[in-house]
Amino acid sequence: MTGQIDIKAVTQQLAEEGYAVIENVLSKEQLELARKRVAELMEKELAQPFHPTEGTPAEDEAEISAYYKKSYDISDAEAERMVARVRYYRHQNADTRWPVPFNKVSKNLIPLPTLFDQDKSQRVWNLINKAPDLAPLVEHPVVLSMVRHILGQDCNLHDFQSTSIGPHTGGGSWHVDAPLGQIAEPLPEFPLTIQNVWLLDDFTEHNGATRVMPRSHKLRKSPPWGSDPMEGEVTLTAPAGSVAIWLSNTWHRSGQNTTDKPRRAILCNYNLSWLRGFCDFTSTLSPEVAAGFSNDVRYLLGYSAYAPKTR
Repeated sequence: MTGQIDIKAVTQQLAEEGYAVIENVLSKEQLELARKRVAELMEKELAQPFHPTEGTPAEDEAEISAYYKKSYDISDAEAERMVARVRYYRHQNADTRWPVPFNKVSKNLIPLPTLFDQDKSQRVWNLINKAPDLAPLVEHPVVLSMVRHILGQDCNLHDFQSTSIGPHTGGGSWHVDAPLGQIAEPLPEFPLTIQNVWLLDDFTEHNGATRVMPRSHKLRKSPPWGSDPMEGEVTLTAPAGSVAIWLSNTWHRSGQNTTDKPRRAILCNYNLSWLRGFCDFTSTLSPEVAAGFSNDVRYLLGYSAYAPKTR
């Protein structure tokens, strides 16, 4: 399959339009494995959402809860869990507080909701640790060759998660990928990250397929806040087993899902080597699991890709 794809043409489209879609990249076996693992994890985590109890309550927790409710369409139960996760995060970091108000903290540094759209939609974070047999997606030659061409050979993995956009949900707001949304404009003229979305279900106009604004990455600014359709937007439709790719500075959002079924995908995001990653994979992976990965995967996950520990 790799030899049938014109990598140069796809890379050129990425540079010019800010996005690309490559159809039918995964084999039937690869697709079925990914679907099975994601379904298992989502069922497990929906039944038992992560709700830590460690940590000391703080005076800003009402502010934190209000931030999550304003920024994400989440239930009261998920807002309560988010406060607990922030408390737990601080507990893990010597109860260190951020020097800015919570709504100004980099999104790379705070927990983000697992359940959203009032619990109809779901994410599974840190997929590599929970389903290590999906590691081949991280180093898939079709994607990794393009990513390295744009970001450099020493790029790293920014995030690896699965998502399910639930039935009868309204879609997301236009945005650029973190950390660009919190950087002063004009934004950098080059991408900081590249998002790759492996389609586990067919992406259609009606089931929440991603919308993008072609050439918006050249505007060097964030989109206006909101989820209304934009003139000229493109819906990334393709069959399951395909991959959709866009630059971090391309405007995009998830569409409405007006069907009776969820729309599932795996997000595999890469960043420039000097950028702080969205996930700290090395702190959660066991040495035994890491040893089973290829050298490429280990480096992408952050092994030998951080400042040396001086003595």
